[in-house]
Amino acid sequence: MNPAALILGASSGFGAAAAVEFARAGYGICGVHFDRRENLPAAEQVQAEIRAAGRQARFFNGNAAEDSVRQEVTARLQQEDARVRVLLHSIAFGVLKPLVGASAVNRKQLEATADAMGHSLVYWVQDLVETGLLRAGARVFAMTSEGGAKAVPEYGPVSAAKAILEAHVRQLAMELAPLGITVNAILAGVTDTPALRRIPGHERILSAARGRNPHGRLTTPLDVARCLVALAHENTYWMTGNTIRVDGGEGAVA
Repeated sequence: MNPAALILGASSGFGAAAAVEFARAGYGICGVHFDRRENLPAAEQVQAEIRAAGRQARFFNGNAAEDSVRQEVTARLQQEDARVRVLLHSIAFGVLKPLVGASAVNRKQLEATADAMGHSLVYWVQDLVETGLLRAGARVFAMTSEGGAKAVPEYGPVSAAKAILEAHVRQLAMELAPLGITVNAILAGVTDTPALRRIPGHERILSAARGRNPHGRLTTPLDVARCLVALAHENTYWMTGNTIRVDGGEGAVA
């Protein structure tokens, strides 16, 4: 598995689409996903598509925010003498609750959301750099959202986590520049994914996005995956520390 794309959140949405597109571009895929038994067929389908593209698929079912899972994956990649050419952080594991009131988020939920969707990026990068799996020429991408800079009902815990994520992207870009590693956040347009469907009022969000997007349709995971493959090219070495919109012009429309 050399070079490899390491996808955190590989069984659905952006992570699944990216895993398949990177495989088609010649990457071996190491995927981490967190699914119960009833959802495992989705992860198995992604692996089948990767293998159909002629590439190796190594998937781990576990919480990517847990130290033990990260250490297991890192150790396996070291054993296989892999080089992580691309790291995609696409973790959709957070609590959707208001910040105040009878049903407000509690401390444990708020901190778990920030850790999984924000801080875990740092821990993965730390371990991958320390072990030499992530080195010059590597590309790190983190999936953020428009909610990271806006107030959305019951999205407060995730909004804060996305703001944390974007801050980590800027800091990591600065610190990893001397190593020749780029770090960018990807802000996709509104996309009909399982994660979005958990947001209260998601039907209204989808409808508004269709009306606002100049293309008259929603962004798809495939749209984003294809851009990720292009952005991973070796010639993008001078593009780092950004939040890059991949939305068909949706964000440009008032």
